[in-house]
Amino acid sequence: MAKTNAQRQAQYRKNRETAGDDGNGERRISSFVSTAAALALGRLANRYGVTRREILEKLLTAADEEILTTLDPESREWNEYFGITAQ
Repeated sequence: MAKTNAQRQAQYRKNRETAGDDGNGERRISSFVSTAAALALGRLANRYGVTRREILEKLLTAADEEILTTLDPESREWNEYFGITAQ
């Protein structure tokens, strides 16, 4: 029996959890942003000839990496940043 559109979409979303080049999967982000932010995202993507997704990924991972380079992995701040609570 053929799958419904809803069943195909559900399977696609489930498969995304393990997709990606690194095998670490992908997560869905759904959020409203200001018009100014959406237009800026489009301009950046257009300027660099990449998708909006690629721009978001680059901006987010760069900001995260900048913070990580300032933190000692053995510090309380590191644990707080990763949401690790003391045992």
